[in-house]
Amino acid sequence: MEAFYRIHKYLLAHLYSPVRRGLMDEIDWNDRLIGIKGTRGVGKTTFLLSYASEFFGPDNRECLYINLNHFFFTERTLVDFADEFRSQGGKVLLIDQVFKYPDWSKELRYCYDHFPDLRIVFTGSSVMRLREENPDLSGKVSPYYLRGFSFREYLNLMTDSRFPAYTFDEVMQHHAEIAREVCAKTKPEACFHDYLHHGFYPFFLEKRSFSENLLKTMNMTLEVDVLYIRQIEQNYLPKLRKLLYLLSLNTPCTLNISQLSKTVGASRATVMNYIKYLKEARLINLLYAEGEAFPYKPSKVYLYNSNLMYAINQMPVDESGVYRTFFFNQLLKDNRVNGSERNADFLVNGTCHFQIENNGKQRTRNNPAFYYATDRPETGDGNVIPLWLFGCMY
Repeated sequence: MEAFYRIHKYLLAHLYSPVRRGLMDEIDWNDRLIGIKGTRGVGKTTFLLSYASEFFGPDNRECLYINLNHFFFTERTLVDFADEFRSQGGKVLLIDQVFKYPDWSKELRYCYDHFPDLRIVFTGSSVMRLREENPDLSGKVSPYYLRGFSFREYLNLMTDSRFPAYTFDEVMQHHAEIAREVCAKTKPEACFHDYLHHGFYPFFLEKRSFSENLLKTMNMTLEVDVLYIRQIEQNYLPKLRKLLYLLSLNTPCTLNISQLSKTVGASRATVMNYIKYLKEARLINLLYAEGEAFPYKPSKVYLYNSNLMYAINQMPVDESGVYRTFFFNQLLKDNRVNGSERNADFLVNGTCHFQIENNGKQRTRNNPAFYYATDRPETGDGNVIPLWLFGCMY
């Protein structure tokens, strides 16, 4: 136990977390069992340590961070450790990499039922389905999702600002006023293209090649998260990687399942399952017509965020596709995004049809039934809204 306290104290003493994540205020920390999912590389470990630092500090032994990858847990059970921790006055146990531990959901349920004085917060892969596939936790766990940096979080970091997050409705009703307030203090366009290239994953702050780090993260997601959790044999990994690469070459794109099946060398059903796994891993996004969902064929396939487009594709990326990928990604948190039947790019929350524009190109016409999200000018007017502002919603 003392060794874990020393690790905990060391990690908090060396914690570097320049951005306070908005999720910190969304979680009800009084819940006794909290699950935080997220893709590899978005900062789940840092988030747990930031919570410990902000609410307890390094010397408070009521809170303890542990990683279940530790070899210690090949011999000791999580239940025994949690019991010992609480017997020594522990109140909050922060558990990282929970999915690597056998029978993790059963032991968490045991702790929930038998240790009412203990709160547990654990992290896991975005591929995990906490409620659907773990009946032990049904009705007990409070699930949350940690995303990569929004453009707002990146902008605040790069410009040392404190711009708040806005809801979709606030942006739609007050976008001109909000944009003027932001532009009076900084120039968002100066940061916007950098964010599209490398701002979604917090590890861009590390002194390493961002693209190489992102490619490594993507491969780890496929090899560990998808294959391990979905129990796919290792020899199918090349097919999964090839499918992701093929999808990335022309995203956003429509699906040709028959052609993909031939090229990848897998059945249509297998290709559809792989697409589902890639979506769960937050490597791709699927855009559906309103009222439809998997297993229906999506209207379009997108990479999950614009950073992935630059990392995978060795050719110059299509700027229009980058902008649409950004818009889709940033609105997903609290909004419903579908394909539009009116020849627009997106339908948001069933009411707002959006066309995404780039390079400040003049529209041949301004359709009053559409909204236009454009990279120029920095401030908008009426139904023309600056694209970067849709990155300020979390």
